[in-house]
Amino acid sequence: MNDKSKPRQTATALDTQFEDRVLVGFLLAVSLAMAWIAWPFFGAILWALVVTIAFAPVHDRLLLKMPARKNTVASLTLLLVIALVIIPAFIVGSLMVDEALRTYDSVQTKEIDFAKLGQELQAVIPQRWQDMAGRYFTPDFEELQSKASALVTSGVQIIAGQAVSVGQRAFNFAMALGVMLYLTYFLLRDGRQITRRIGEAIPMRAEQRKAFFDKFTTVIRATVKGSIVVAIVQGILGGVIFAFLDIRAAVLWGVVMGLFSLIPAVGTGIIWVPVSIYLLATGSMWEGITLLLLGIFVISMVDNVLRPILVGQDTQMPDYVVLISTLGGLSVLGINGLIVGPVIAAMFISAWEIFTENRAIAQQASA
Repeated sequence: MNDKSKPRQTATALDTQFEDRVLVGFLLAVSLAMAWIAWPFFGAILWALVVTIAFAPVHDRLLLKMPARKNTVASLTLLLVIALVIIPAFIVGSLMVDEALRTYDSVQTKEIDFAKLGQELQAVIPQRWQDMAGRYFTPDFEELQSKASALVTSGVQIIAGQAVSVGQRAFNFAMALGVMLYLTYFLLRDGRQITRRIGEAIPMRAEQRKAFFDKFTTVIRATVKGSIVVAIVQGILGGVIFAFLDIRAAVLWGVVMGLFSLIPAVGTGIIWVPVSIYLLATGSMWEGITLLLLGIFVISMVDNVLRPILVGQDTQMPDYVVLISTLGGLSVLGINGLIVGPVIAAMFISAWEIFTENRAIAQQASA
């Protein structure tokens, strides 16, 4: 009896293994298909997730006051998102595009003449300094002027082109924005249940799963607080200071400074330092000194003071990893890579840390 039952048990086990493999293959296939279908809205899904994690503390506080009204709390939080993020972004974006188009027109009509600006800057540089520089290299001021003109013109063209592109694809943009806000509402309302279900479906041990989820949430919060918030503050301060000193296109330069602030080891100084030097060189001493001092002690200090307060030791990633992952993410995925790059780097480090810890535990157990 036992001898006859063994082949049956073996066949049943083989059938079960085969069915399990088919199920895994089917899960992979439908998951890839779903990712392919959702890919056009990758940006909307990503930023809905970012906004949800960023505003989760506000949502949780409101939920404590109204625990039985989940829909109302999610709606109120979404209204805060629209009031604090979406509307200001539209206002700043429209002002930036307007200034970019006007700056481009000024460059095209020679109202902003880089050749003349270069000649003025060259004229105020002492001849002794020019001779000293000539011992080591021979600066071609005309070439520098043409490169500077081409750089600024191409930059303004990109901004203007993106604005026109957004206008031409207004329907797609509006649909993506609608998907982001719609998804944000449900993530705020049902985020904990969704996270728990995803966690239960991931084939990992509980402690490993918790480590990955904690790292994922921590990195996104640190990126939002430590990079995006700091960039917004620095951009606003830079724009206000430029406007106070009556520098042309203050909003545009404020946005550009905010964007450069997102890139580690670059920062806002790439904008305000050359402008300060130009103002000093062309005789605008008060404006140049004021911009230089405010740039050092206000704009730059925001990063040194505000980032540690907002982030603390959240990410615990080396600066070079943050730099490479941020620049790599921006290169591959554009603005979305600002979030995806550091998250992938954090997941990479976490995976190797968990693997190393498990291997050490296994070696100790075997010893």
